[in-house]
Amino acid sequence: MNSLFQNIQYKFKKGTVVEKTIYTNIFIFIAMHAINVLAFLFNTHENYIYNWFSMPADLHLFITRPWSLITYGFLHGSFLHILFNLVFLYYIGNLFLEYFTAKQFLNFYLYGTAFGGLLYAISFNYFPVFHGVNASLVGASSAVSAIFIGIATHIPNYQIKLRFIGYVKLWILALLFLVFDLIQLPNGNSGGHLAHLGGALYGYFTIKQIQRGKVNLSLFSGLFKKKNDLKTVYKSKSKKTTSIQKNNQAKVDAVLDKISKSGYESLSQSEKDLLFDQGKK
Repeated sequence: MNSLFQNIQYKFKKGTVVEKTIYTNIFIFIAMHAINVLAFLFNTHENYIYNWFSMPADLHLFITRPWSLITYGFLHGSFLHILFNLVFLYYIGNLFLEYFTAKQFLNFYLYGTAFGGLLYAISFNYFPVFHGVNASLVGASSAVSAIFIGIATHIPNYQIKLRFIGYVKLWILALLFLVFDLIQLPNGNSGGHLAHLGGALYGYFTIKQIQRGKVNLSLFSGLFKKKNDLKTVYKSKSKKTTSIQKNNQAKVDAVLDKISKSGYESLSQSEKDLLFDQGKK
């Protein structure tokens, strides 16, 4: 048993930010369902911890638990719910890391979650169809939507090979994703679909602002950076370091140009390794 936990701990430490996010979601899912089992055994039909971290539609209740604007993005109600979200997150998250950094991925995950929650709360308290509805929101879908629509906006002509269909451009998949959420609004899980759209709006507009040079994706970077790292940054001003950084950036730009012309599959293993290493910085 100890070796199993040590193996899991090792994989978590060595994993990418996408893998660590997935592991975190799985751990929370298992913990919440373990609490459900205990609640059942003690004849308690409510998981108070789960409710405490899920996001309520009632604004008066939300005010008493503002942290739920973020924490709901790490909760899932069923096995199929978490399975779909995390499989999608794995593939689209790793594609995101080929063009952006780990800190930028966290920005999209956390802000996508927050914007999805905000659109959900506003809609349930503004549109008459939701008046009197007692609902709560859980799931990483809004974060996944932000990452997916964000990368699709950044590289719309990137092609993904789908079985039985062939190569499909990313912008087409993103459009189908949004259309599906829109047409499903009246057909159940309206809150979830609204949250997807909130995350998607964040992903789209943030990438557009980045492309115009108006946004620097470092909003959450201070939360994940040690003080020693800050000192190192300010001391590393030698010409040699600058030259190495410029050389590395030139190599990355050349690889990105190759992807835009020939697709990711045309890269050599060394070029893929270069993008992978760059994404972990």
